[in-house]
Amino acid sequence: MSQEKPIVVVALGGHAFMRHGKGATHEEHQISAQIISDILMELIERQYNVIVTHGNGPQVGNLLIQNELSQSQVPSQPLDVLVAMTEGSLGYIMQQSLLNELKKRHISRYVVTKITQVIVDEDDQAFKNPTKPIGPFLSEGEAKRRRDELGWNVTEDSGRGWRRIVPSPLPMKVIQRHTIRDAAKQGHIVIAAGGGGIPVVKRKDDDGNTQYHGVEAVIDKDLTSALLAKQVGAELLIILTDVEQVYINYNKENQQPLGALTIEMIEKFQNDGHFAAGSMGPKISAVLNFLKDGGKRALITSPSHLREALAGMTGTHFVGKI
Repeated sequence: MSQEKPIVVVALGGHAFMRHGKGATHEEHQISAQIISDILMELIERQYNVIVTHGNGPQVGNLLIQNELSQSQVPSQPLDVLVAMTEGSLGYIMQQSLLNELKKRHISRYVVTKITQVIVDEDDQAFKNPTKPIGPFLSEGEAKRRRDELGWNVTEDSGRGWRRIVPSPLPMKVIQRHTIRDAAKQGHIVIAAGGGGIPVVKRKDDDGNTQYHGVEAVIDKDLTSALLAKQVGAELLIILTDVEQVYINYNKENQQPLGALTIEMIEKFQNDGHFAAGSMGPKISAVLNFLKDGGKRALITSPSHLREALAGMTGTHFVGKI
């Protein structure tokens, strides 16, 4: 297969595996993955080499609850291991759905899931100031009970309920970036950096050799997706989320959708406080990082509007230079 096809990195949220109002069952994950796989075929038909990343907030949060409820009988696992577990489980579900969709369309491509480690700085201030919500939404009373009994850090999340928060250090380097890039260039669909990747730090052992060590944290998957897109030479970064377009004055009477933006326009709206830290803020930061690092184009839209957005009919489009 030609290696001249452009690479696109598509970032899915962890909630992309769960339809609104439905539970977090395995069957629900399968149904959602099937829907997403059908949507992603638009990129295959447009002759892109595709890398898919995904969030894992709800899923890793559920694993944490399982850990805590069963720790008297089963040894608990650290958070970095739980991130790896969701990379494997969600990657498997998505991989199987994509393979089935390719077969149905008689398209000859393979799908591979890459367990991905991402280097973070052990001195990142995020370890002293946890901010990343994970797991299900809770009532205030239940969240504070778990805070007092289990030692959780908790916070109210954007008016939707209370959630546990953990450290979220900035991603610095994707260790498996070369194998991810090479597999994508060969035409395989690559699922990578699930949940933002497994956070690892570099430490010297007693002999002075550098070794990797997992840490208790969750990396923002959009920031990792932007970093990965840069490191594999992607032409396009797509972030699929709950809204059709990015808005200024979101959820206000003067709400306004944004169609096409340059770096300068993004920064102006960002500085004016239009993109909340708990919702659109990290996505906008990821897009800015990608464009400033030399990326050509980025797009934010919802999965159901991807086809129309790729045709320029909707979505919010970002360009580095005009």
